[in-house]
Amino acid sequence: MADGVSACLITKTDTNPFFVKMKEGAEAKAAELGVTLKSYAGKIDGDHESQVAAIEACIADGAKGILITASDTKAIVDSVKAARDAGVLVIALDTPLDPIDAADATFATDNFQAGLLIGQWAKATLGDAAANAKIAMLDLAISQPSVDVLRDQGFLQGFGIDLADPNKWGDETDPRIVGNEVTAGNEEGGLKAMESLLAKDPEINVVYTINEPSAAGAYEALKAIGREKDVLIVSVDGGCPGVANVKDGIIGATSQQYPLQMAALGVEAIAKFAADGSKPAPTEGKAFFDTGVALITDKPAAGVDSIDTAKGTDLCWG
Repeated sequence: MADGVSACLITKTDTNPFFVKMKEGAEAKAAELGVTLKSYAGKIDGDHESQVAAIEACIADGAKGILITASDTKAIVDSVKAARDAGVLVIALDTPLDPIDAADATFATDNFQAGLLIGQWAKATLGDAAANAKIAMLDLAISQPSVDVLRDQGFLQGFGIDLADPNKWGDETDPRIVGNEVTAGNEEGGLKAMESLLAKDPEINVVYTINEPSAAGAYEALKAIGREKDVLIVSVDGGCPGVANVKDGIIGATSQQYPLQMAALGVEAIAKFAADGSKPAPTEGKAFFDTGVALITDKPAAGVDSIDTAKGTDLCWG
Protein backbone atom coordinates (compact mmCIF):
# COMPACT_ATOMS: atom_id res chain seq x y z
CA MET A 1 0.00 0.00 0.00
CA ALA A 2 1.11 3.56 -0.74
CA ASP A 3 -0.68 5.35 2.10
CA GLY A 4 0.34 8.98 2.39
CA VAL A 5 1.35 9.16 -1.27
CA SER A 6 -0.53 11.72 -3.34
CA ALA A 7 -0.74 11.94 -7.12
CA CYS A 8 -2.36 14.17 -9.74
CA LEU A 9 -4.10 13.35 -13.01
CA ILE A 10 -4.29 16.24 -15.49
CA THR A 11 -6.30 15.56 -18.66
CA LYS A 12 -7.16 17.72 -21.67
CA THR A 13 -10.87 17.75 -20.77
CA ASP A 14 -13.15 15.88 -18.37
CA THR A 15 -15.90 15.30 -20.97
CA ASN A 16 -14.19 13.30 -23.73
CA PRO A 17 -14.98 9.61 -23.00
CA PHE A 18 -11.30 8.74 -23.49
CA PHE A 19 -10.32 10.94 -20.55
CA VAL A 20 -13.33 9.83 -18.51
CA LYS A 21 -12.11 6.25 -18.83
CA MET A 22 -8.54 7.33 -18.08
CA LYS A 23 -9.79 8.94 -14.85
CA GLU A 24 -11.69 5.76 -13.94
CA GLY A 25 -8.55 3.69 -14.42
CA ALA A 26 -6.48 6.06 -12.31
CA GLU A 27 -9.07 6.27 -9.53
CA ALA A 28 -9.52 2.49 -9.34
CA LYS A 29 -5.78 1.83 -9.16
CA ALA A 30 -5.26 4.67 -6.64
CA ALA A 31 -7.98 3.21 -4.39
CA GLU A 32 -6.41 -0.24 -4.68
CA LEU A 33 -2.93 1.04 -3.75
CA GLY A 34 -3.98 3.63 -1.17
CA VAL A 35 -2.78 6.59 -3.25
CA THR A 36 -4.61 9.91 -2.81
CA LEU A 37 -5.50 11.13 -6.31
CA LYS A 38 -6.54 14.63 -7.35
CA SER A 39 -7.88 15.17 -10.87
CA TYR A 40 -7.71 18.29 -13.03
CA ALA A 41 -8.78 19.01 -16.61
CA GLY A 42 -8.82 21.79 -19.16
CA LYS A 43 -12.16 23.40 -19.99
CA ILE A 44 -11.74 22.40 -23.65
CA ASP A 45 -9.15 20.50 -25.66
CA GLY A 46 -6.33 23.01 -26.08
CA ASP A 47 -6.80 24.76 -22.72
CA HIS A 48 -3.10 25.04 -21.89
CA GLU A 49 -3.40 27.63 -19.08
CA SER A 50 -5.58 25.38 -16.90
CA GLN A 51 -2.99 22.62 -17.17
CA VAL A 52 -0.18 24.98 -16.12
CA ALA A 53 -2.24 26.04 -13.09
CA ALA A 54 -2.92 22.38 -12.25
CA ILE A 55 0.80 21.52 -12.27
CA GLU A 56 1.49 24.45 -9.95
CA ALA A 57 -1.27 23.27 -7.58
CA CYS A 58 0.13 19.71 -7.59
CA ILE A 59 3.64 20.91 -6.73
CA ALA A 60 2.25 23.09 -3.92
CA ASP A 61 0.25 20.11 -2.60
CA GLY A 62 3.37 17.95 -2.36
CA ALA A 63 2.25 15.42 -4.96
CA LYS A 64 4.72 12.57 -5.52
CA GLY A 65 3.72 12.19 -9.15
CA ILE A 66 1.78 13.82 -11.97
CA LEU A 67 0.08 12.04 -14.86
CA ILE A 68 -0.65 14.43 -17.74
CA THR A 69 -2.16 14.43 -21.22
CA ALA A 70 -0.81 17.75 -22.45
CA SER A 71 -2.87 20.08 -24.61
CA ASP A 72 0.22 21.94 -25.83
CA THR A 73 3.10 19.47 -25.84
CA LYS A 74 5.80 22.12 -26.35
CA ALA A 75 4.51 24.96 -24.14
CA ILE A 76 3.95 22.69 -21.10
CA VAL A 77 7.63 21.67 -20.94
CA ASP A 78 8.74 24.51 -18.65
CA SER A 79 5.99 23.70 -16.13
CA VAL A 80 6.90 20.02 -16.25
CA LYS A 81 10.55 20.90 -15.63
CA ALA A 82 9.54 22.92 -12.55
CA ALA A 83 7.67 19.87 -11.22
CA ARG A 84 10.58 17.51 -11.87
CA ASP A 85 13.00 19.98 -10.28
CA ALA A 86 10.76 19.83 -7.20
CA GLY A 87 11.19 16.03 -7.07
CA VAL A 88 7.86 15.14 -8.68
CA LEU A 89 7.70 12.17 -11.08
CA VAL A 90 5.99 13.35 -14.28
CA ILE A 91 4.48 10.78 -16.63
CA ALA A 92 2.90 11.75 -19.95
CA LEU A 93 -0.18 9.69 -20.79
CA ASP A 94 -1.37 9.22 -24.39
CA THR A 95 0.33 12.36 -25.74
CA PRO A 96 4.16 12.49 -25.69
CA LEU A 97 5.72 15.80 -24.72
CA ASP A 98 7.92 17.63 -27.21
CA PRO A 99 10.68 16.59 -26.67
CA ILE A 100 9.51 13.22 -25.33
CA ASP A 101 12.24 13.14 -22.64
CA ALA A 102 10.80 16.29 -21.04
CA ALA A 103 8.74 13.82 -18.96
CA ASP A 104 10.23 11.06 -16.81
CA ALA A 105 8.23 8.50 -18.78
CA THR A 106 5.43 8.21 -21.35
CA PHE A 107 2.66 5.60 -21.31
CA ALA A 108 0.90 5.79 -24.64
CA THR A 109 -0.53 4.20 -27.69
CA ASP A 110 1.95 4.05 -30.54
CA ASN A 111 0.02 6.83 -32.29
CA PHE A 112 2.09 6.57 -35.48
CA GLN A 113 1.24 2.86 -35.63
CA ALA A 114 -2.45 3.66 -35.00
CA GLY A 115 -2.40 6.00 -38.01
CA LEU A 116 -0.36 3.56 -40.09
CA LEU A 117 -2.96 0.80 -39.61
CA ILE A 118 -5.91 2.92 -40.80
CA GLY A 119 -3.81 4.20 -43.72
CA GLN A 120 -2.89 0.67 -44.79
CA TRP A 121 -6.51 -0.44 -44.42
CA ALA A 122 -7.84 2.47 -46.51
CA LYS A 123 -5.26 1.86 -49.25
CA ALA A 124 -5.94 -1.90 -49.34
CA THR A 125 -9.71 -1.35 -49.31
CA LEU A 126 -9.58 1.07 -52.26
CA GLY A 127 -7.19 -1.13 -54.24
CA ASP A 128 -6.28 0.41 -57.61
CA ALA A 129 -8.52 3.41 -56.88
CA ALA A 130 -6.09 4.51 -54.13
CA ALA A 131 -3.86 6.00 -56.84
CA ASN A 132 -6.55 8.59 -57.61
CA ALA A 133 -7.99 9.07 -54.11
CA LYS A 134 -9.16 12.48 -52.91
CA ILE A 135 -8.28 12.70 -49.23
CA ALA A 136 -9.59 15.03 -46.53
CA MET A 137 -7.32 15.35 -43.48
CA LEU A 138 -9.25 16.26 -40.32
CA ASP A 139 -6.60 17.09 -37.74
CA LEU A 140 -6.76 18.28 -34.13
CA ALA A 141 -5.26 21.73 -33.57
CA ILE A 142 -3.16 24.45 -35.22
CA SER A 143 -0.51 23.94 -32.48
CA GLN A 144 -0.01 20.38 -33.85
CA PRO A 145 0.44 18.45 -30.56
CA SER A 146 2.50 15.30 -30.96
CA VAL A 147 -0.50 12.95 -30.95
CA ASP A 148 -1.97 14.97 -33.85
CA VAL A 149 1.21 14.79 -35.94
CA LEU A 150 1.87 11.11 -35.25
CA ARG A 151 -1.60 9.91 -36.26
CA ASP A 152 -1.74 12.12 -39.36
CA GLN A 153 1.74 11.13 -40.58
CA GLY A 154 1.17 7.46 -39.76
CA PHE A 155 -2.01 7.47 -41.87
CA LEU A 156 -0.28 9.12 -44.81
CA GLN A 157 2.64 6.70 -44.70
CA GLY A 158 0.24 3.76 -44.47
CA PHE A 159 -1.63 5.09 -47.50
CA GLY A 160 1.62 5.36 -49.44
CA ILE A 161 2.04 9.12 -49.45
CA ASP A 162 5.50 10.67 -49.08
CA LEU A 163 5.94 12.60 -45.86
CA ALA A 164 7.80 15.87 -46.24
CA ASP A 165 8.81 16.64 -42.64
CA PRO A 166 7.44 13.77 -40.49
CA ASN A 167 7.47 16.10 -37.47
CA LYS A 168 4.60 18.23 -38.78
CA TRP A 169 1.46 17.86 -40.88
CA GLY A 170 0.26 19.92 -43.82
CA ASP A 171 3.53 20.26 -45.78
CA GLU A 172 2.97 17.26 -48.07
CA THR A 173 2.78 17.87 -51.82
CA ASP A 174 0.87 14.75 -52.95
CA PRO A 175 -2.02 15.96 -55.15
CA ARG A 176 -4.35 13.36 -53.59
CA ILE A 177 -4.53 15.44 -50.40
CA VAL A 178 -7.38 17.95 -50.77
CA GLY A 179 -6.39 19.77 -47.58
CA ASN A 180 -6.03 19.83 -43.79
CA GLU A 181 -8.59 21.35 -41.42
CA VAL A 182 -8.63 21.30 -37.60
CA THR A 183 -11.54 19.95 -35.54
CA ALA A 184 -10.66 20.48 -31.83
CA GLY A 185 -11.38 16.75 -31.59
CA ASN A 186 -15.15 17.17 -31.36
CA GLU A 187 -18.22 16.52 -33.52
CA GLU A 188 -19.00 20.16 -34.30
CA GLY A 189 -15.39 20.72 -35.34
CA GLY A 190 -15.49 17.64 -37.55
CA LEU A 191 -18.67 18.85 -39.24
CA LYS A 192 -17.26 22.32 -39.97
CA ALA A 193 -13.89 20.98 -41.15
CA MET A 194 -15.59 18.51 -43.51
CA GLU A 195 -17.85 21.23 -44.91
CA SER A 196 -14.80 23.41 -45.62
CA LEU A 197 -12.97 20.63 -47.45
CA LEU A 198 -16.06 19.58 -49.42
CA ALA A 199 -16.40 23.19 -50.58
CA LYS A 200 -12.83 22.86 -51.88
CA ASP A 201 -13.48 19.49 -53.57
CA PRO A 202 -16.94 17.86 -53.44
CA GLU A 203 -15.48 14.59 -54.80
CA ILE A 204 -13.50 13.69 -51.65
CA ASN A 205 -13.68 9.92 -51.15
CA VAL A 206 -11.34 9.25 -48.19
CA VAL A 207 -11.55 11.03 -44.84
CA TYR A 208 -8.84 10.71 -42.19
CA THR A 209 -9.99 11.91 -38.75
CA ILE A 210 -7.95 12.49 -35.58
CA ASN A 211 -10.63 10.81 -33.44
CA GLU A 212 -14.13 9.34 -33.53
CA PRO A 213 -16.12 12.41 -32.42
CA SER A 214 -14.63 14.36 -35.35
CA ALA A 215 -15.41 11.36 -37.61
CA ALA A 216 -19.06 11.51 -36.53
CA GLY A 217 -19.15 15.19 -37.47
CA ALA A 218 -17.57 14.49 -40.85
CA TYR A 219 -20.22 11.83 -41.50
CA GLU A 220 -23.01 14.33 -40.78
CA ALA A 221 -21.53 16.76 -43.32
CA LEU A 222 -21.35 14.00 -45.94
CA LYS A 223 -24.87 12.82 -45.13
CA ALA A 224 -26.18 16.36 -45.68
CA ILE A 225 -25.08 16.14 -49.34
CA GLY A 226 -26.03 12.49 -49.82
CA ARG A 227 -22.47 11.19 -49.94
CA GLU A 228 -22.31 9.18 -46.70
CA LYS A 229 -22.39 5.82 -48.49
CA ASP A 230 -19.51 6.35 -50.94
CA VAL A 231 -16.78 7.84 -48.74
CA LEU A 232 -14.31 5.89 -46.59
CA ILE A 233 -13.93 7.41 -43.11
CA VAL A 234 -11.12 6.19 -40.87
CA SER A 235 -10.29 7.20 -37.32
CA VAL A 236 -8.44 6.49 -34.07
CA ASP A 237 -9.68 5.90 -30.50
CA GLY A 238 -11.75 2.75 -30.09
CA GLY A 239 -14.33 4.22 -27.72
CA CYS A 240 -17.64 2.40 -27.50
CA PRO A 241 -19.54 5.03 -29.56
CA GLY A 242 -16.80 4.85 -32.20
CA VAL A 243 -16.87 1.05 -32.34
CA ALA A 244 -20.67 1.23 -32.67
CA ASN A 245 -20.16 3.63 -35.60
CA VAL A 246 -17.83 1.10 -37.24
CA LYS A 247 -20.48 -1.59 -36.74
CA ASP A 248 -23.12 0.70 -38.30
CA GLY A 249 -20.91 1.52 -41.30
CA ILE A 250 -20.43 5.20 -40.39
CA ILE A 251 -16.69 4.67 -39.85
CA GLY A 252 -14.91 2.10 -42.04
CA ALA A 253 -12.14 1.30 -39.57
CA THR A 254 -10.68 2.69 -36.37
CA SER A 255 -7.53 2.03 -34.35
CA GLN A 256 -8.34 1.22 -30.72
CA GLN A 257 -6.25 2.44 -27.81
CA TYR A 258 -6.47 1.55 -24.12
CA PRO A 259 -6.71 4.59 -21.78
CA LEU A 260 -7.73 2.69 -18.65
CA GLN A 261 -4.53 0.66 -18.80
CA MET A 262 -2.40 3.78 -19.40
CA ALA A 263 -3.73 5.48 -16.29
CA ALA A 264 -3.58 2.39 -14.06
CA LEU A 265 0.05 1.78 -15.05
CA GLY A 266 0.80 5.44 -14.36
CA VAL A 267 -0.56 5.31 -10.81
CA GLU A 268 1.36 2.07 -10.19
CA ALA A 269 4.55 3.78 -11.38
CA ILE A 270 4.02 6.72 -9.01
CA ALA A 271 3.46 4.35 -6.05
CA LYS A 272 6.66 2.48 -6.95
CA PHE A 273 8.61 5.73 -7.31
CA ALA A 274 7.37 6.83 -3.88
CA ALA A 275 8.45 3.50 -2.38
CA ASP A 276 11.94 3.08 -3.86
CA GLY A 277 12.73 5.98 -6.20
CA SER A 278 12.62 3.83 -9.33
CA LYS A 279 11.28 5.18 -12.62
CA PRO A 280 9.43 3.18 -15.29
CA ALA A 281 11.35 1.93 -18.32
CA PRO A 282 10.12 2.26 -21.92
CA THR A 283 9.17 -0.63 -24.20
CA GLU A 284 12.28 -2.09 -25.80
CA GLY A 285 13.18 -0.26 -28.99
CA LYS A 286 10.81 2.65 -28.30
CA ALA A 287 11.07 5.97 -26.45
CA PHE A 288 7.85 5.24 -24.49
CA PHE A 289 5.94 2.39 -22.84
CA ASP A 290 3.60 1.06 -25.56
CA THR A 291 0.12 0.30 -24.18
CA GLY A 292 -1.06 -1.36 -27.41
CA VAL A 293 -3.28 -0.68 -30.43
CA ALA A 294 -5.62 -2.81 -32.57
CA LEU A 295 -7.40 -2.05 -35.88
CA ILE A 296 -11.16 -2.57 -35.65
CA THR A 297 -13.23 -3.17 -38.77
CA ASP A 298 -15.92 -5.55 -40.00
CA LYS A 299 -14.41 -5.34 -43.50
CA PRO A 300 -10.92 -6.82 -43.07
CA ALA A 301 -8.35 -5.99 -45.75
CA ALA A 302 -5.70 -8.37 -47.02
CA GLY A 303 -2.35 -7.91 -45.30
CA VAL A 304 -3.66 -5.70 -42.49
CA ASP A 305 -4.21 -7.29 -39.06
CA SER A 306 -7.58 -6.39 -37.53
CA ILE A 307 -10.26 -7.46 -35.07
CA ASP A 308 -14.02 -7.20 -35.62
CA THR A 309 -16.50 -4.95 -33.83
CA ALA A 310 -17.66 -7.78 -31.54
CA LYS A 311 -14.15 -8.05 -30.09
CA GLY A 312 -13.74 -4.27 -30.24
CA THR A 313 -16.93 -3.83 -28.20
CA ASP A 314 -15.54 -6.12 -25.50
CA LEU A 315 -12.45 -3.89 -25.25
CA CYS A 316 -13.98 -0.44 -25.77
CA TRP A 317 -14.45 2.41 -23.34
CA GLY A 318 -16.78 5.36 -22.90
